[in-house]
Amino acid sequence: MALHQPNPFAWWLRKVLVRWLVRPLVWIVLGPSRVGAGLPETGPAVIVANHNSHLDTVMMLSLLTRSGLKRLRPVAAADYFLRNRILAWFSLNIVGIIPIQRAGSSDPLADCREALEKGWILLFFPEGTRGEPEQRTRFKSGIGRLMQHFVNVPVVPVLLHGLGKSLPKGERVFVPFRSQIAVGQAMTFNQKGETLTQALEQELDSLTAQLYLPQWD
Repeated sequence: MALHQPNPFAWWLRKVLVRWLVRPLVWIVLGPSRVGAGLPETGPAVIVANHNSHLDTVMMLSLLTRSGLKRLRPVAAADYFLRNRILAWFSLNIVGIIPIQRAGSSDPLADCREALEKGWILLFFPEGTRGEPEQRTRFKSGIGRLMQHFVNVPVVPVLLHGLGKSLPKGERVFVPFRSQIAVGQAMTFNQKGETLTQALEQELDSLTAQLYLPQWD
């Protein structure tokens, strides 16, 4: 399947929704605090983040500048986000996802490679699915296999904290909860995928030192 390209109207609607709905909602209700480096504004680039909630993508949309927002393509599971026509249209055209098949595909990362070749910014969740609130699971091999083909493309690690409490997996209504974001320095890789994946995991672990992490009840 060829990489889906949202039309200009869809990108305009995305900008309007993020500016007038998503950002106010995020900053008023979730009150995020952010530390660390900047997020990419042009591509090709990859943002790698931990994944505990559907709010993770919403948060990243709210944090990007106008130019970065225009280039962002979140990588998401096709079986979930394309499961009905309305959700599929919104996910592909407004959120701008790149759907990947988690099973049954001989080359699930083909569209991701095409997107980087065309200068997009990917939002990649290497855990593959949402985990338990504020518990990071081991990264899958996809990010390593992808970046083997793009050794000079910057990878920006991002640690998200608190969103798993606001909207954990399996819940449909989110509750206000203070969130924190730590953005690491951009990294580039020229080593094999396994080493790359381990380096990203270590970098996300090191970002925890930049946040105030309360003990959950």
